[in-house]
Formats: sequence, structure tokens, C-alpha cells
Amino acid sequence: MATVSGGTTSERFGFIHRFGKKLGVRYLCDWLNVSPSGYYAWRLRGLSNRVYDDIKLSQLVHREYEKSRGTYGSPRVFEALKRLGIRTSRKRVERLMREAGLRARAIKHYRNSAALHRYFMSIPNRRLELPKPKHINQHWVADLTYLRVGKTWRYLATVMDLYSRRIIGWSLSNRKNAELTITALKMAIRKRDIKPGIIFHTDRGAEFRSYNVQDVLSEYGIISSMNRPYHSIDNAEMESFYKTLKGDLIRGKKYTNEGELRKDLKGYINHFYNTQRLHSSLGYRSPMEYEAMAA
Repeated sequence: MATVSGGTTSERFGFIHRFGKKLGVRYLCDWLNVSPSGYYAWRLRGLSNRVYDDIKLSQLVHREYEKSRGTYGSPRVFEALKRLGIRTSRKRVERLMREAGLRARAIKHYRNSAALHRYFMSIPNRRLELPKPKHINQHWVADLTYLRVGKTWRYLATVMDLYSRRIIGWSLSNRKNAELTITALKMAIRKRDIKPGIIFHTDRGAEFRSYNVQDVLSEYGIISSMNRPYHSIDNAEMESFYKTLKGDLIRGKKYTNEGELRKDLKGYINHFYNTQRLHSSLGYRSPMEYEAMAA
């Protein structure tokens, strides 16, 4: 807004033209220190090409922002427009979003500062020895998080293919146990035509160290890998997904029953995150689009 108030008279009139119906022409004229008569005279002379283009582009920016459920900032909106063949600059998109008050939803991320328990060291971090995956079904990562329903917690376990960042398995339960992890893992196994040798990386939580989980991994020839003690960043991709999920979907919502939460998770994972959400690490492509390129 400060940029607009310090702009040229034509730029200020253009801003009033775009937002006058919503905020009021007289209010905006007073705030931008221009006269209503001057604005109406400017409008009668006809919109400049630049202002007219800004109006059209602003409509497209709003559309892509709404399609992302309010989760895209200017870099992703710019990339989404570029994919549609719309030629513009990132700075122009940033300006239009700033003028319209469009900001990406985000959530503050807090680290758990409590002392970590010393877990046994029998399973090493095998990812440290390997390059980044070049195909699907080479490295899978998994974790779980807490989501509130009413006054209680639900636990979400997810499995991600690290190559494409696609969520290939997930499970929601009111119990944090090995069965929660196994359900998500078996969903991933059903969805993929897998061969022995996949690295399955997790933290050292009891849900992943249990004999039941390790038995399922052994049955399918999947190799267990775990964070180094005191190195939560070893599984940063899953932590990043949960931060994104909570910022995109959960923040500001209050769930009163598990069915409502489950429905929203299914829609978000299957119909937005995997298929539409642009990832900067994937060259601003969605996980499924990135996988299709390699097929």
C-alpha cells in the first residue's frame, strides 16, 4: 500500500479503479491524496494500456491464488501464470498481490526443545551414504504428527516417495502405535509396483522401531533407515510436509469429529498436494506431474 500512495497520479487512479467498488472511491481518493473529480476525469479519458493490463492480470492473479486455497505467495503464483503462457514479471505479480492484500497462508514452526531420549543405535541413517534418488521407489520417508479434533488428538502417519515428494500412503487414528504406521506403509505398498531394496527412512520413534513394523519391512525387502540421534533434520522432508499441511489446511479450522478431518485430509492429499501444489524443489511442478515427466 505504501508503494501505491507514493506512486504517480496515474498509478493511484489505477489502484482506485481496481478497488474502488470494494473499498469506496471517495475513501481511496482521500487516502491517496487525489480528488474524486480528478479520478473521474482520468477515467473518462480512458484507461492507459498499462492500467488495463494490470486489471486483467490482477484478475488472473486472484484466480490462481484462490485455486491454491490461499497458499501461494508471489513466486508460485508467478510460476502458475507462466505455465498458462502468461508473460509477466515476478515483481509485477508481487506488486499486484501486495496491492490486493494477498498473502500466502503460513504457520509458525516450533521446535521441540525437550531432551531427546537415547534410542538404540542398531539401525543407521543409510541415506547419508546415498545420492539423491533418481527414480521413484528408491527412497521412502515416513513420520507422524498430531492433529486436534475437539479436545482430543488424532495421529496422522504419512509415507512420502522422496524422489517426487508425493504422499503415497497415509493413516489417521486416535492411537499412536505401530498399527498406525503399518496401515500407512501398506497403503504405499499397494499403490506402488515395488521391488526389494527400497530405503524406508524414519525417526527413531517407538512406532517405527517396533518388531511389527520391522517384520513388514522385511517381508517386502524394504531396508530400514533412521535418523541419527539428535538430528531431526535427517527427516526434514516429512517435517516440511507437515508444516505445509498445517499451513494450507489445518490452521484456523476447528474439527469436531474425525470424519470431517479425514475427508479434508483425503481431499488435500489426493486432489491438491499430490496433483496441483507446485514445489520449488521440483522446478515448480506437482509431485504427480514430476513423476509423469520421468515415466
